[in-house]
Amino acid sequence: MADLSFPLLTCAAALPAVGAVATAALPAARRTAAKWVALLFSVATFALALVIAFRFDPGAKGPFQLTESHAWIADFGVRYELGVDGIAVALIALTALLIPFVILAGWHDADTLEEARPNRRWRPTQGFFALILAVEAMVILSFEATDVFLFYLFFEAMLIPMYFLIGGFGDGASGADEGEAAARRASAAVKFLLYNLAGGLIMLAAVIGLYAVTADQLGTGTFSLQQIVQARASGHLTLGTGTERLLFLGFFFAFAVKAPLWPLHTWLPGAMGESTSPVAVLITAVVDKVGTFAMLRFCLQLFPQASSWATPVILVLALISILYGALLAVAQRDIKRLIAYASISHFGFIILGIFAMTSQGQGGATLYMVNHGISTAALMLVAGFLISRRGSRLIADYGGVQKAAPLLAGTFLVGGLATLSLPGLAPFVSEFLVLVGTFSRYPVIGIIATVGIVLAALYVLVLYQRTMTGPPKDDEVRALPDLRVRELVVVGPLIALLLFLGVYPKPLTDLVNPAVDHTLSVVDKQDPKPEVRVDAVPGHHRAGHPAHHHDAEAAK
Repeated sequence: MADLSFPLLTCAAALPAVGAVATAALPAARRTAAKWVALLFSVATFALALVIAFRFDPGAKGPFQLTESHAWIADFGVRYELGVDGIAVALIALTALLIPFVILAGWHDADTLEEARPNRRWRPTQGFFALILAVEAMVILSFEATDVFLFYLFFEAMLIPMYFLIGGFGDGASGADEGEAAARRASAAVKFLLYNLAGGLIMLAAVIGLYAVTADQLGTGTFSLQQIVQARASGHLTLGTGTERLLFLGFFFAFAVKAPLWPLHTWLPGAMGESTSPVAVLITAVVDKVGTFAMLRFCLQLFPQASSWATPVILVLALISILYGALLAVAQRDIKRLIAYASISHFGFIILGIFAMTSQGQGGATLYMVNHGISTAALMLVAGFLISRRGSRLIADYGGVQKAAPLLAGTFLVGGLATLSLPGLAPFVSEFLVLVGTFSRYPVIGIIATVGIVLAALYVLVLYQRTMTGPPKDDEVRALPDLRVRELVVVGPLIALLLFLGVYPKPLTDLVNPAVDHTLSVVDKQDPKPEVRVDAVPGHHRAGHPAHHHDAEAAK
């Protein structure tokens, strides 16, 4: 049933969309105005996301709240259906929180393109910030959509602005000449687009197949997530084992590419490495979360039996992602590619928690999505500030930065410690819950996954030691300026949030736990109960070995 009150969910996506149009429409000479317009729209979106969070009631009945439902393409059963659960609310808030910091961090990222092409029709500043807002609008709609076709539409549409952000704007710190750097950016953008389009086309086939099944069994085809889940629960809609598995694989493949899960991850290091640091944050802290979110919302709820069937293989792939990403991060010489491989490892933890099929695992995975977004944004943005000063992404070009720029080094350290999940910082809670939830059902996989924690400590601490400690490497490092006011405004709140959620994660756990419980009920999974051997309890003995018999023997 639709909520007839003010359409908060539509407005949350419409605000950045309108902001993108307004920013793009500004004349070429209004570069500074374009930046401020984009920032104001992003801040207004964050304010609306907070309203959604406060309006949401975690204790209310039903899977979705603040719902909107309107006929769209009636002949094909497509509806404009929006709704949020606690997981979606948390991720909408994360997205809306990060975009203003992305805009502030990228305040001057398009300036060099303006200077290189002094053409009155060429407006890279307006384009850069309009594309960021367009991505925000599509990501928020993806978190809100409860119609499968509507979700698919925005899941794919966000690739277009991301392609131009990756291919059109680079950090200029690759060490190559402009022609070679442009070619590398174009290659990374094309690879990003091809991988994700391939996943999307496979998903489209599965979406069409799901519609055909509903049309055959329900009389009228539908893409409504709630209607399909309810029809399956009541027995009005049944999927053959083979059909369900094929449809599940079609959805999961697209989400695994976006996530990214090994071996479908290879587009990410290039895309993050060749992008500006704010765009790299947009990729891994915002866009990639749509993939793991969709696994929870669509894969598990639409195809519960197939999800259970595929779980062993997916857990192995997640485990490989954890170890592979961490090992490759240890071996990196490029700061941004190191953070990219670290993110692959972290997404392995998230997927591990999702498919552990326990409340601790899925709750931890959801917290991990939020906490990874904050910690990676903090680390990548500070790394971007560092790279923009020296003009190099190579770790070997730094050393002794903490003597020249102690604030930069300090915030870099906190971001790094959060990345390795240090106790007291937000990611620790989520990683701990994922490991506990996995261990309770799959102890061997849980134990092996802990190796990723050790490797994370290695690549983060070695990175900090090589870039920040010791004497300054050269005069250029010695002259590096410390963080400026704008940069402190970017990283300060992120560091504060990492500390706050590290010691008090309750607001997030209260928000997401009911949604996790609902997902587990749809999949028909319960947390495994601890097995206690009766003969291990003092005063209790197995049948055939009564206590008085042992007492009598002892008396003899």
